Amino acid sequence: MGALAGILTGKEGAFLGVKFYGIYDFIGALFLRALKMIIVPLIASSIITGVAGVGSGKSLGRLGGKTFAYYFATSTMAILTGLLLVNLIAPGIQGGEPVRDKLGLTADLAMIEQATGGKGAGDLIEIFLRMVPTNPLAAAVNGEILPLIFFCLLFGFFLTKLPERYRTVLGDFWQAVFEVMMRVTNFVMLAAPFGVFGLVARTTASTGFEAFKPLALYALTVASALAIHFLITLPLILRFLARVNPRDHYRAVAPALLTAFSTSSSSATLPVTMARVEKKAGVSNRITSFVLPLGATVNMDGTALYECVAVLFIAQAYGVHLGFTAQFVVVITALLASVGAAGIPSAGLVMITIVLSAVGLPLEGVGLILAVDRILDMSRTMVNVFSDTCGAMVIARTEGEGNFYPQTESEKQP
Repeated sequence: MGALAGILTGKEGAFLGVKFYGIYDFIGALFLRALKMIIVPLIASSIITGVAGVGSGKSLGRLGGKTFAYYFATSTMAILTGLLLVNLIAPGIQGGEPVRDKLGLTADLAMIEQATGGKGAGDLIEIFLRMVPTNPLAAAVNGEILPLIFFCLLFGFFLTKLPERYRTVLGDFWQAVFEVMMRVTNFVMLAAPFGVFGLVARTTASTGFEAFKPLALYALTVASALAIHFLITLPLILRFLARVNPRDHYRAVAPALLTAFSTSSSSATLPVTMARVEKKAGVSNRITSFVLPLGATVNMDGTALYECVAVLFIAQAYGVHLGFTAQFVVVITALLASVGAAGIPSAGLVMITIVLSAVGLPLEGVGLILAVDRILDMSRTMVNVFSDTCGAMVIARTEGEGNFYPQTESEKQP
């Protein structure tokens, strides 16, 4: 609808002296401001409550260490897969030129280059130094995302070390903030169709249908990277670490994958995921009851992969080169931000604003990738859930379990 409206009205179309282009621009800008509004409180509350919820008791033991090691390893593999493909395919470059004009991006290029240079320059030691904030509140106010994430991780961890009466008070407070922010986020995302309409209409009004070719190539890049992780990387982990047949596992968890694909919510899929992994894959309740709920909270392979591809695509579209150090910032930020990504539809869209802010890119590109996001959201949620199930298999194997897929033909063979 946005594309059709933009083509019909163009930049000069008006009604009663009011230009439609100005209306489109207003709607799109309002939506982007709403996204920016929720970034800091959502990061703080989601990461603190997430870490506090899994950072005490048995989660600090052997099982927790193995689970976190697996989740960070597979998320890193997913991110690197996305980075490799987006650098090879370069969907933001056509004919050797950035697609900035075709996408109707209007942010000042000189300011972007200055911001990205400041964020990504220097050696890796400097990057890690900047992760530790001298003033956490100033980092939040100035939108310095990496220091904010680092502080929230520490805060959530040490919250679990407090005496019970203090831990309960602070835990309840941050949980309440998180619940409020989830409702605010859901409210903002209800306006996403209108925001997409305005942003796409504004773009097509000024550029025509030229914007859709780079967007299609971007979507293909994301889908290809997700397919590699889903069909190659994770099955290899199943084969060599869990020592099971990937085909048996696909069959066992297929209903969970279909539910994830249709709902775009790893949290909504969790009951199905736990039932299939426990009853069909043969993993004990001791493993599934810890690994899978934790995975629905902190393990977002598909989301982290998508965030990296989207950020590099937007940088390419502006004609901004992100060197190794800047791309390292993207990897670290996506990895840390995925911990705070809620298991709800389109949560990755909120998290991508975090990664963009971390490297100094403007948020206007988010509105355009929203136009092709729904099918990608469904696909990356399926990858998220499949990675959770693979993690349960790997952890179960390391804990001495081995009676997997008791009802499959492959297990019945002598």
